[in-house]
Amino acid sequence: MLGVLLVYAISRIVFKHTKESGLKLRRIWITYFAYPILNIHTMVKGAPPTTGVLYIANHRSFADPIVISKFLNAFIIAKAEVASYPVINKGIEVTGIIYVKREDKNSRTSARKAFVDVIKKGQNVLVYPEGTVSRTQKTLPFKKGTFYEAIKEDIAVVPIALEYRDERDLWTIDNFVGQYLHQFGKWKTETKLTFGPILTADNGEELTKKCQDWINTEITSMQHEWVDFEYEK
Repeated sequence: MLGVLLVYAISRIVFKHTKESGLKLRRIWITYFAYPILNIHTMVKGAPPTTGVLYIANHRSFADPIVISKFLNAFIIAKAEVASYPVINKGIEVTGIIYVKREDKNSRTSARKAFVDVIKKGQNVLVYPEGTVSRTQKTLPFKKGTFYEAIKEDIAVVPIALEYRDERDLWTIDNFVGQYLHQFGKWKTETKLTFGPILTADNGEELTKKCQDWINTEITSMQHEWVDFEYEK
């Protein structure tokens, strides 16, 4: 990733950095470097709409944005702690991220305003409304603020379901480096990814439930063929 960033930095001497060029850089790195090096294999169903959409995904692993971003250009809303992750932090800063301190109300409000501005300008945004990784069979309860904002601003919302085959892909080790070695020390990472339909509702509460129900139904279907491990109860 550092090599790609170096080449990109040199190229910016001639060509101005834009949101679009940053997202393109991310996709190039993921497609031609991350996926082959980490040996990630993803079975994909559905296709994302093109622009100006809020995507809602379940959260299993720090690798989730890597898996999804091969198929989707989107700014990612992530917890502020991501800024301390080695190497990956610099990559996502250049290629499109909105940081949020989830325990800080003002930060959450600023992040919601930022994602609305990004979407209104025709870009996509990806949100993990659980607020943290889930190791359970279904998702953790979704934070509702994002959904209320989407209803208020009349923003299209699309759910994404993501599941991994191996329990080592779930984020079970608090240390980033330890989890990285634990997860990618195996030969192959197998995932399933489904882009859902645009969901509508009359209010934020209903939209939250629709998204969570759709994702839980889809990941349950994904898990049906993958019974290699037990989820936490």
